[in-house]
Amino acid sequence: MKRSFRIGFIILTALATIAPSARPAPQAAAGQAPVFRPGVIGFPMPDFSLPAIQGGVFGPAVLKGKNVLIIYPRGKVDDTWCWICHYQYAELADLEAKLQLRKTFDLEILFVLPYGEAEVRHWTEIFKSQMAVIEGFINPPDFDKFPARRQEMVKRMRQSFSKASDFAKSPAPLPVLYDKDQAVSKMLGLFMTNWDDSAVDQNIPTIYLLSPSGDVRFKYMSQITFDRPNAEYLIKILEKLILDR
Repeated sequence: MKRSFRIGFIILTALATIAPSARPAPQAAAGQAPVFRPGVIGFPMPDFSLPAIQGGVFGPAVLKGKNVLIIYPRGKVDDTWCWICHYQYAELADLEAKLQLRKTFDLEILFVLPYGEAEVRHWTEIFKSQMAVIEGFINPPDFDKFPARRQEMVKRMRQSFSKASDFAKSPAPLPVLYDKDQAVSKMLGLFMTNWDDSAVDQNIPTIYLLSPSGDVRFKYMSQITFDRPNAEYLIKILEKLILDR
């Protein structure tokens, strides 16, 4: 009995030592990288506050009492914006307009990009050209002449990005936050220079779902750029974890 108590005490002590807290992220000294504090499932999300291009400041503590879906898109690939990131935003914005996701799940949906305000504002203004890129991929000329393997790839892309033409004029109803010095992205361990065969400053595409108390309930970190749950998959997660369906 005493031995079991001692083991339990040791485990609890260890958890208390390593568990992230909901306190604001400790500030790194000038010239030093931010302290690494990952979002861990079952524990409070490290707090932060970032401005949105639509106005206002958002973060876990500010939104306490609501469920929060935080999406970190990849950002840039070399000097080109990741078009999957735009589709991901447009898809959720479209479902928000049709299904009122925020009302249904008592939810806020945030996108965070690791750049300054001007770059992030530009990101919200180029949906039309980004959707045109997707249209070029899914409806290429001479498709019938492609090798079978390439045709199969195009067909899969058509399934994944079937609404690109509908999203060309997507507004920006969901808050888009800018992390201009990458302090939050680096704190969470998301900001990388080398990822998925590219050497450029970018975030690992990551999704968090926070409970009203601020705990991390769901986390998904992509291994390659195409490895991202679509909006319908995320809705299933929301239904299961929030509505218990």
